[in-house]
Amino acid sequence: MMRVKLLLSVAILFALSTEIYAQRRSVKNEDAEETYKSFTSVGITTNTNSGILGGAVFRQSSALGAKMFGKNAYRYLALELVNVKHPKELSTQDFVTGARLVYGKQNYLFVLRPEYGREIALFSRQDDEGISISGIIAAGPSLGFEKPYMVQYQGSDGRVTTQPFDPNRSGDIIGAGSFFSGFGKSKVVPGLHIKTAMSFELSAFRDNVTGVEVGFIAEAFSRKITIMADAQNKAFFTSGYLTLYFGSKKR
Repeated sequence: MMRVKLLLSVAILFALSTEIYAQRRSVKNEDAEETYKSFTSVGITTNTNSGILGGAVFRQSSALGAKMFGKNAYRYLALELVNVKHPKELSTQDFVTGARLVYGKQNYLFVLRPEYGREIALFSRQDDEGISISGIIAAGPSLGFEKPYMVQYQGSDGRVTTQPFDPNRSGDIIGAGSFFSGFGKSKVVPGLHIKTAMSFELSAFRDNVTGVEVGFIAEAFSRKITIMADAQNKAFFTSGYLTLYFGSKKR
């Protein structure tokens, strides 16, 4: 009971302090809010359908002449290249040879996503203070590259060859092939995607920005993407993502 009362007291104090801070900010002249003409950045991203490093992102925001909902608005452009994994992927290692293999993996899926949308400044810094928060909605085409997963097969004569994984031929696999082999056999699968996100910007110096973009993506392809053999593959993907970006602003 005491713990509940303590948490309630802290929550009330936090709410009051937030309200006081908001009122102090609102009395400042709106002209003091940070404004810029364009913001260009690059970043690295991770998502719930990838490993720790999911891909890379280029993004740019350019100021629009009019406001949206009374807030500064920007044209949002981005280009993402990400790796999408199947939840059943599991890497194993041969204790004799040390070779690693994702058994059952038939294809990699790399997705190139051009994006166009809007970014709205929800909260802007006053001079160099605080954090800028903005909301983003964007959409665009998705170009899925279905690249074969190459493995090393050892024939009865002892010769080793590198070929795409064949689910009907598994007894003579001795390891994974080179990541860079098989790109010439990739298939392109078109699709569409849409994302919503929140962007949190921090600056050590006003024109150099470090920030985090957190959001959700829904993506649909023209057919099912075969990532794993003998598994449930699909054409529609959803994921949450986090992007750490670095860039600069022009005023």
